[in-house]
Amino acid sequence: MAIDNRMSIHKTVLLQETIDGLNLKPNSMVIDGTFGGGGHSLEICKKFPKVKIIAFDQDKGVFEKAEEKFKGCDITFVNGNFRNIYQENVDGVILDLGLSSDQLENSGRGFSFMKDEPLIMTMKANPSREDVTAKDVVNNWEEESLADIIYGYGEEKQARRIAKEIVDFRRQQEIKTTFDLVKIIEQAIPAKFRKGRIHYATKTFQAIRIAVNDELGALAEGLDKGFKALKSGGRMSVISFHSLEDRVVKRFFKTKVDEGLANVINKKVILASSEEIKKNPRSRSAKLRILEKK
Repeated sequence: MAIDNRMSIHKTVLLQETIDGLNLKPNSMVIDGTFGGGGHSLEICKKFPKVKIIAFDQDKGVFEKAEEKFKGCDITFVNGNFRNIYQENVDGVILDLGLSSDQLENSGRGFSFMKDEPLIMTMKANPSREDVTAKDVVNNWEEESLADIIYGYGEEKQARRIAKEIVDFRRQQEIKTTFDLVKIIEQAIPAKFRKGRIHYATKTFQAIRIAVNDELGALAEGLDKGFKALKSGGRMSVISFHSLEDRVVKRFFKTKVDEGLANVINKKVILASSEEIKKNPRSRSAKLRILEKK
């Protein structure tokens, strides 16, 4: 089977560890709950050509890009969030919670503070009027709510300063773009806190993105439905990229073990090797946990 590797700039993190951890068989059925650039699904197709894959993603555009390179694979694309998993008796579930590099670089939806783009930040390619956007959040939410999400979802110590600066700015003019927001954050954070390994806008952007997409709510629901979808002996591989996500995953896994319904495969969290980090710096923060259903 010829597989076309073009079209995605995204580098899948902990690729082999994630797939090996699922312990798949030649005729397994797998849910790829976070298709993104298709890295996990593509590798499964190469290793197990007869495996059936059900791939979820909110962004319909990723499937259109991937259609050609998945010719010959038994893959079904589902345009939706992994919180809507409804299948039963599957052998494996993959949840890679990182934002795809394709979305960061090419979406035009304001995920990155490095590009001047409209403040949208939804995972959907074409959000409807009813969908909350980052622009709605920064222009309409109360100062206290903004401070709470920036602190709670971004773990940003300067959350109250940033929230106040957002409200002061929008009294004068609407906040429209990523660069508007970066400018506001820069003004809010004292100069001595603006220098460091992590860019001073990172945590605020993360927090707003999580709020816009209800990422932690989706994760809790997706873990529950993904686990229910597994057959006995089936496994779930989950890659998280920040402490809030990892806490939710760790707590869920512990609950299932305490209930006598599952076993944790890796007692210690699996991290990227120094070699992988060198090739792909964003893998530095990745944490892989694997659970097997009894």
